[in-house]
Amino acid sequence: MGRRILNRKDLRADFEAAERRGKEEKDEEEEEEEKEEEEGDEEEDSEDEDEASDTDEEEAEEEVKPKKRKPAKEPKAKTKPRTRTPKITRMKIVWGVFNNSHQRVAVYDYPKRKEADEHAAKLTADKKSTHFVQPVKEPIEEKKEGWVAAARASAPK
Repeated sequence: MGRRILNRKDLRADFEAAERRGKEEKDEEEEEEEKEEEEGDEEEDSEDEDEASDTDEEEAEEEVKPKKRKPAKEPKAKTKPRTRTPKITRMKIVWGVFNNSHQRVAVYDYPKRKEADEHAAKLTADKKSTHFVQPVKEPIEEKKEGWVAAARASAPK
């Protein structure tokens, strides 16, 4: 059997009613505490000063102040974490000669496609297994010396 669909308006009304009941109960508790404090003040006035000083100390120890709730802290504006920009590596395309088990046998620069095809045909004829040519992207290895070192190396001496 299908489950009954819940009416959100009814659920919201129930929730708000429960909140109101909770607030009313808190208000009643606070009123009772205030009445008790007022009654305690009247009793102290009627007693003698000697006895009042003794009872004040005792009542101060017994009296526990109700803890006041701290106002809810406002949520801090969430700052988006700085996303680290990925390092962009430059890629170059080369021609790879592969065997049937997809292992790279040889590598040729991109303009040398004709030589890569000839090498694949030669290996296919000699080894009696299929070899093929496929483009492969490889990262370009850049010099870590920087442009200053490159400029000095190319400068006339």
